[in-house]
Amino acid sequence: MQTTIYYSENDTYLIEKVDRKGNRERKSRSAVILSILERYFESKKRLGEILVDLGVLSHSDLSQGLDTQKNKFSEKLLGDILLEEDLVSPEAIERALVIQSRHGED
Repeated sequence: MQTTIYYSENDTYLIEKVDRKGNRERKSRSAVILSILERYFESKKRLGEILVDLGVLSHSDLSQGLDTQKNKFSEKLLGDILLEEDLVSPEAIERALVIQSRHGED
């Protein structure tokens, strides 16, 4: 996917900050911008919310998993329940956990 970002001269300082961060972290401008967006939108979210945001889990399936956790397996992690119920793939859980771990210390 390709996205074009238009900015004015007033925004140049932000692009320069993005470029400096990219140089420090050895990332492209687009990778830095995406990481900033991910931090903004996914910070403080729980696993189920991130899975819904990723489009790999519906709200109703999340509710089903949370109900199962609450009523049957209070000690079991939601991710394990969602996997056992075949509601998400292991790759989706892994991706969501990576996103969550990046921002969990904020």
